[in-house]
Amino acid sequence: MSDESRPYRTAAVIPAAGRGVRLGPGAPKALRALSGTPMLIHAVRAMAASRAVSLVVVVAPPDGAPEVKNLLDAHALPERTDFLVVAGGDTRQESVRLGLEALPDNISVVLVHDAARPLVPVDTVDAVIEAVRDGAPAVVPALPLADTVKEVEPKEKGEPEPVVATPERARLRAVQTPQGFDRDTLVRAHGTVAVNGEGATDDAGMVEQLGVPVVVVPGHEEAFKVTRPLDLVLAEAVLARRRANDGF
Repeated sequence: MSDESRPYRTAAVIPAAGRGVRLGPGAPKALRALSGTPMLIHAVRAMAASRAVSLVVVVAPPDGAPEVKNLLDAHALPERTDFLVVAGGDTRQESVRLGLEALPDNISVVLVHDAARPLVPVDTVDAVIEAVRDGAPAVVPALPLADTVKEVEPKEKGEPEPVVATPERARLRAVQTPQGFDRDTLVRAHGTVAVNGEGATDDAGMVEQLGVPVVVVPGHEEAFKVTRPLDLVLAEAVLARRRANDGF
């Protein structure tokens, strides 16, 4: 199929089956409230804010799909976007694979987005999609590092760790989501790279193991991952600023 006739329909897969233990006891991380609304809903809205995204697939905890579907039904979501909830697996990779299997045949571009990155701006989402449509098989948004990074020899927790090397900071990037892929490339990665394979900590890493090139587009400081309680404070501040400035 030529580039001119290819439909380029885009879907976003949001794995939301993790419990987020670093945020402490309670509800799974994706269901924690942010300004009164679960983080998952913020993340779904962030994907649906892109007019290029026609479908959002939320991958729920294995026994939590009905609860997550009820959650989506209870919140206002863009009518132009379809939403689907499927049960996930025991690992993030398995959950993404199950989300991929639920996609209709006419989807050619797939985004994979962390539910714990609820505030990614739509411009970042669109930049990732555009790069895939322009021919990149795999795209990640990322930011330059502000801190110097040290490679160390790991030791037991609390013990001093010898420095092995200091990578050149100008060549390093902190990767965010959504990560974007040509669908066939991502399906092949999940079908051929072992879930517990060495070195693959995200979907782009799995694609790299295939020998397929991955490119970086500029990320955004508001696309940070909510992992610890202090991140929730920062996220609340970002939402308060958006409401004040934009009526968000």
